[in-house]
Amino acid sequence: MDILSDPAAWLREILLNAGLSDRFSAFILAVVLVAVVLILAYVTNLIAKFFIVKVVHRIIRRTEWTWDDVFVEHKVFSRLSHLVPAFVIWAMAEWALADYEKWNIAVQKISYIYVLSLGAIVINSVIESWHKIYLMLPIAEHRHIKGYVQLVKILIYIIIILLIISVVFKQNVTSLVVGLGGMAAVLLLIFRDTILGFVSSIQLSANHMVKIGDWITIPGRGVDGDVIDMTLYTIKVRNFDMTILTVPTYALMQESFQNWTGMQESGGRRIKRAMRIEMKSIKFLDEELKNKLYRIQILKPYIDAKEAEIKKYNEVNGIDDSCLVNGRRMTNVGTFRAYAQAYLSSHPKVNTDMTFMVRHLPPDEKGLPLEIYVFCKHKEWVAFESVQSDIFDHLLAVIPEFGLRLFEFPTGDDRVARTSDELSE
Repeated sequence: MDILSDPAAWLREILLNAGLSDRFSAFILAVVLVAVVLILAYVTNLIAKFFIVKVVHRIIRRTEWTWDDVFVEHKVFSRLSHLVPAFVIWAMAEWALADYEKWNIAVQKISYIYVLSLGAIVINSVIESWHKIYLMLPIAEHRHIKGYVQLVKILIYIIIILLIISVVFKQNVTSLVVGLGGMAAVLLLIFRDTILGFVSSIQLSANHMVKIGDWITIPGRGVDGDVIDMTLYTIKVRNFDMTILTVPTYALMQESFQNWTGMQESGGRRIKRAMRIEMKSIKFLDEELKNKLYRIQILKPYIDAKEAEIKKYNEVNGIDDSCLVNGRRMTNVGTFRAYAQAYLSSHPKVNTDMTFMVRHLPPDEKGLPLEIYVFCKHKEWVAFESVQSDIFDHLLAVIPEFGLRLFEFPTGDDRVARTSDELSE
């Protein structure tokens, strides 16, 4: 018999002529043919890799586009080369194992499962490549799609698993899906976080609520830092103490959180802090204190204008100014408030184009709160804190010049000093 027309029959005939039994000849023949198929699979794999590395990759490197380089980086083409030997084994299994039907069916199923699994890996590599290409686009700064990418991957894996089950157990995919429908309650429980994460990802993305790089705060979870990663299930935040916290994606929809992006994109960062003034130290300005304050350069225009305004009002209304409670008079706390406004207006780090206010809050048992409500031009944390500290260092230091005192709870030293004063008297 001619070897070219039917190599398997030719080899079988040689084995039989050598005096081997039919069963043993079939076994030896199967071993030889399997070895031949494996060698062919190995050779075709080498050829496919050589073609991809020497031809496809070389062409891609010479192109001006950067997108195709991403596919090389994620090994899309090199993983495709592994499909070739699988197809060779799947196609030649029946030829090599003609006398062993069960083994033939098993090898074909394994090859089919291998092709499906490798196909899922290749598809995911393509998805990852397109995702990285998307991240190169300007729109990626405002639209984060990593959650959607993960969802697509999950769907692909589910489809591949269903196909594998249908092959192994010889079941129709439609019947499997119908059977899964009866397990809807169990599936909802298993994929609860996935479903909640997917819905939350859509809402967060569609409403531009948060993206990678945003500074967010979630007080109830100890989150105060920059978003460094967003997935279908979790959002990863690097706190300013350099710890990394991971919170569920749906937590941002179920709980309130603060996004500081608006502040970072605006013209300044808010300074909102109050000093509590002891109300017993509040009084009208006498001539001595007025002359002392008049020497403060930035207060001269205010004192001149205020004195003229008060004098005109009192003269028009015939006020008897021999009594302090009659008419209008300047107070030390009002003059200090004017000084704080003038000082902040001239401060180079304060943005006067935004909300600018020095105001009183309702007095309480801790004194009169005098609140500074302005915006600092520096928005970076360290620089902002430095400017805020400099402002309050100065204001706290000049308060005694206005005859004012800050409220403090009495301490042991205060009681000791009071006792010493009483004993000295």
